[in-house]
Amino acid sequence: MVKIEDKERLRRTLYAIDRRGYKAYKQIEGAYDFGAYMLFIDHAQGDPFAPPSAVRVRVDQRVAQIPADLLTTRTRRIAVADYLARQVALQLRRLIKGHRGSGKSGMIVIDAGHQEVLERTAMVVNRDFVEARLSVGLPAYGRTVQAQEAVEIFFDEIPRVVERSLMARQLDLSALRAHVGVVEDQAVLREKLDEMGLVAFVGDGAILPRVSGASDAPMPADRAVKFQSPPSLRVQVEVPNAGTITGMGIPRGVTLIVGGGYHGKSTLLRAIERGVYDHIPGDGRERVVTVSGAVKIRAEDGRSVEKVDITPFITNLPFGKSTVDFSTDDASGSTSQATNIIEALEVGATLLLLDEDTSATNFMVRDARMQALVAKDKEPITPFIDRVRELYTEQGISTILVMGGSGDYFDVADHVIMMDHFHPVDVTAEAKEIIRTWPSQRRREAPAPFAPPPARIPQPESFPRPKPGKPLKVQAKGLRHISFAKHTIDLSLVEQLVDESQTRAIAAALVTGLGRYIDGRHSLEEIVEAFERDIFEHGLDRLASGRHPRGDLAWPRRFEVAATINRLRGIRMRQRR
Repeated sequence: MVKIEDKERLRRTLYAIDRRGYKAYKQIEGAYDFGAYMLFIDHAQGDPFAPPSAVRVRVDQRVAQIPADLLTTRTRRIAVADYLARQVALQLRRLIKGHRGSGKSGMIVIDAGHQEVLERTAMVVNRDFVEARLSVGLPAYGRTVQAQEAVEIFFDEIPRVVERSLMARQLDLSALRAHVGVVEDQAVLREKLDEMGLVAFVGDGAILPRVSGASDAPMPADRAVKFQSPPSLRVQVEVPNAGTITGMGIPRGVTLIVGGGYHGKSTLLRAIERGVYDHIPGDGRERVVTVSGAVKIRAEDGRSVEKVDITPFITNLPFGKSTVDFSTDDASGSTSQATNIIEALEVGATLLLLDEDTSATNFMVRDARMQALVAKDKEPITPFIDRVRELYTEQGISTILVMGGSGDYFDVADHVIMMDHFHPVDVTAEAKEIIRTWPSQRRREAPAPFAPPPARIPQPESFPRPKPGKPLKVQAKGLRHISFAKHTIDLSLVEQLVDESQTRAIAAALVTGLGRYIDGRHSLEEIVEAFERDIFEHGLDRLASGRHPRGDLAWPRRFEVAATINRLRGIRMRQRR
């Protein structure tokens, strides 16, 4: 049980250590009663240039009074937490002086996220309390304590932020309810996709273009073309809060997105790939939802591969190199793309998303002329065009593919959508007529039926473990890299990883969670399933390895967790057949 001190104890301690060495801040660690809320200083940084101090603010629900009906489901609690975290971030920008002194002095931040709504550790909301987890840079000039600045932070600035962002009486409850409603509608709509026979839905009126390549914020409405479904693909669906909504339903099967350059093909696909996540009101993609099993596939030259059966796509490599258990430290475009598909299917993907711009050309198609020149027995690659139909009919795996350069794909498509100045047009009938008028001369090249990939079992002796008395060093380096022991895991081409807090959660899982499942018996799919189940039951705090909770983690999907393990150079796998 943590001893609760009166807040004046904190004030006295701060003044007592004024002008002393910075490490004296360690004396303020503890819990303090501020009347309306509890303040927990879990960790005081030892240097002004070190990572900021970990501070929690907990408000009892008898004081916060967040409406109980907004906390009845997991989806609603996540949405409420997301809204409150964004309110805290807004008030921090308005009320906090900001940088004052050395290093991170005066900095106060909360991990409030970007356009997506993710379960986070930054804000905990339940029937008992509301808890915001802050990173606070304790003030210093040089490396000495600045007590007056610290008193201002803890006794003036944070109390005002708490009052304005965590108390129902100060919140715009209609905006909170609208936020929860938008998130809940997306979750319900995603659950309905399967019963409607769809893999994705793009709502009428959606704004898909982003303001720039460097920003995920929506393009201003007065500049953007709002999405309107073609009549033949328009579906109507009921959701709990918005009522009846309409939009383009993309059915199961093989769907092509075609059109000229710069007409919105890739923009539509990017919105669909992000549709596995809920989005905040005003993002423009609030009614773009995709089945949870959707995985973006691309070529990834140079990645490492460990014992992946890529024979459905590549066989008979020169010099007798096996593709039944293919391994390499430097994959080519085609072998990496084949690997990415097999690895996605291995952990449960139900929808593949591909863009020809980021695909290996020789992996996607061999036209009739190339077939005539290079005989099949001299070409180890079975192109994707000769597997995509079978993937759906035999394995139930759907595909959405952006294709602007090969009409041969008309032969294997169920639906063809043309983007014309960012307007979608259903041109399936026209594509079928083209097939009849100009039959393709190419021959299907699949040598054998597609077989589901064998399970692979990570070998524990190849997975980095802490040595006695020495912690295992692991750190997320931004969104796209993880430093793990002596390895750097490159996630720069894992495109559905959208938030640094997801990367931090995966990094934490490498130490606290995944290691205990990698035992030489469980397959990679079983490992990520166990990880998901553990986090679902116990929360993301399960990943905190220290003495106190973390406020900088967000829920990662199983596919990105598996992608991280697969890209750990040095990991060894055993196939289970």
